[in-house]
Amino acid sequence: MPTYVILGNYSDQGIRNIKDTTKRAEAFRNFAKGMGVAVKEIYWTMGRYDIVTIIDAPDDATATRLLLAAGALGNVRTETLRAYTQKEVDGILKGL
Repeated sequence: MPTYVILGNYSDQGIRNIKDTTKRAEAFRNFAKGMGVAVKEIYWTMGRYDIVTIIDAPDDATATRLLLAAGALGNVRTETLRAYTQKEVDGILKGL
């Protein structure tokens, strides 16, 4: 399954309700599991981003649906990066 790195920042609503952040993370994990997405890890971070999440999803469409649903709740804004393993990059490079 493809891996995605999700960089998140709290919205005004998300920071106002910061005490619920770990509860929201658990709800996200459960919702993702129901969509066939594995949440590998969620990190709360210091710096430019508040949260970094790593997921494995069946495809881009599923990852997008998950993140649109999460974003619609209004607590976080995300930027998503598709991550490639060395093996995947080796396969890509063979086509050059």
